[in-house]
Amino acid sequence: MRTRMLALTSAACGAALLGAAALPASASASGSGQDAEAGPDEVTAAELLAEVRACSRISKGRYRTDSGSAKATVPVCGTRNAVFWKADVDIDCDGRKTRACNRKTDPYFLPETAFQSSRGEPLDSAALPHVVVPGPGKVWDYRKSGLTGGSVVAVVYRDRVRYGVIGDTGPTGIIGEASYAMAKSLGIDPDPSTGGAESGVTYIAFKDSRISPIESRARAQSRGAALAREFVGR
Repeated sequence: MRTRMLALTSAACGAALLGAAALPASASASGSGQDAEAGPDEVTAAELLAEVRACSRISKGRYRTDSGSAKATVPVCGTRNAVFWKADVDIDCDGRKTRACNRKTDPYFLPETAFQSSRGEPLDSAALPHVVVPGPGKVWDYRKSGLTGGSVVAVVYRDRVRYGVIGDTGPTGIIGEASYAMAKSLGIDPDPSTGGAESGVTYIAFKDSRISPIESRARAQSRGAALAREFVGR
């Protein structure tokens, strides 16, 4: 379970901002401005973003994007079959210890995740695209919105859409976090110390969409693509 520190040093904050500012543009390999990994029948980022332009707020308040944020600015919004929020992305490297995710690469590394694999082990944040939701609190309780570990999520960044699952929980007052693997798939620097993106990330979590096993990337992709088509009215 991710527990971000409530007080960061100015040096750490500066490094995080520098890393985010240095991110390259997320241009596709084809140079066409469209996601090179998307198939011809895949829902586009533009289609999904068109469905979440207006916010019907379901959270009782708003979230901060970081522990040092001066104001809470991010609401959780709801539709008939999904909830969504628009925030930054911090890198979650917790769970299984790997070459990419360990105490040396991430000073706040924890060898566990709120939800476990089908083998009862922590999730592998370096390999599994997943999203972190705030722990249940007075602002919002994800469980009351038809969400749980393994619920399918679409994450949109620039022209890219990637599918994953809810795999971990974080502080009750902060939102905007995804796994190393999810960030990497979106073209975002996945370094847990200096990576991430300061803004421009949209998270769409589909209600009652839990897949099993939670670690199946193939099932998250196929289920996510189908749910996205329903979401945009295809």
